[in-house]
Amino acid sequence: MLETSARLLRLLSLLQTPREWTGAELAERLSVSIRTVRNDVDRLRNLGYPVHAGRGAAGGYRLGAGATLPPLLLDDEEAVAVAIGLRTAAGGTITGVEETSLRALAKLEQVLPSRLRRRVGTLQQYAVAVPRGEPGPRVDADTLTTIATACRDHERLRFDYRGHDGSDSRRDVEPYRLVNWGRRWYLVGFDVARAGWRTYRVDRISPRTPTGPRFTPRELPEDPVDQVRRGVSSAAWRCRAQVTVHAPAELVAERINAAIGTVTPVDDTRCLLDTGADSVEALAVHLGLLGMDFTVTEPPELVELVRALAGRYHRAVMR
Repeated sequence: MLETSARLLRLLSLLQTPREWTGAELAERLSVSIRTVRNDVDRLRNLGYPVHAGRGAAGGYRLGAGATLPPLLLDDEEAVAVAIGLRTAAGGTITGVEETSLRALAKLEQVLPSRLRRRVGTLQQYAVAVPRGEPGPRVDADTLTTIATACRDHERLRFDYRGHDGSDSRRDVEPYRLVNWGRRWYLVGFDVARAGWRTYRVDRISPRTPTGPRFTPRELPEDPVDQVRRGVSSAAWRCRAQVTVHAPAELVAERINAAIGTVTPVDDTRCLLDTGADSVEALAVHLGLLGMDFTVTEPPELVELVRALAGRYHRAVMR
């Protein structure tokens, strides 16, 4: 069991999380009785901390707003996690937070116990990041917060957008989610002028202020991560094809995620698979590994390659 002073600090740390805790939950976390929890809550109140308690079976304890809120309290695991996160942010893809992250990290390390400073320093010294090739595009922190605020407040975003081909356009979009994919940030939103869901690279967005009028949120057609994954993959494909797979769409969809292609039912025994790859050779191999019969009619180079591979495999077996 923790000593009283240490237990009170631990209790404060738990109450700072944005949720309500029942007496039983706090008692289990602190390894004490529910009666001890009530006494500790009273001690915190006497010290000026506004601990509120809800009534009834569904009620719980939470820390309210007030002029005498406690300082930030972190346990060992939380402190190490914050330090690692700050180090990562200092070398990340969001401009404007590198220096701020380093300053915050320096302040945190000054108050960390020596055992935790040693853990953080050891991780930094011996952990090697895998090179990611070319550095990703940098995203302005103000742009991210502007978009996130518009998502939260359901306000239209007006922005200038630079397309993949370098062309510029003006967009009026209902923003819904920000997705971090690899080293890039994406916005999933509904393009009002084009009447459809779109995915935008945030580093190509130049927001216009003020934001537009409020909108009534629509139902997202799919998970935003899946939408970004499919859009990112299809944009990078050099070779695309639509093949008929002789199997139910549900069965094919179990083996094909959004990054590989989209599946559209034809009937109970067939479906269309819209997929692609960096090369026609890779596409032919992937189709062969699908483990299902399929018919390919285009592009012509894929048809010819599949025919050549079929003959090669047949001759390999005959020999």
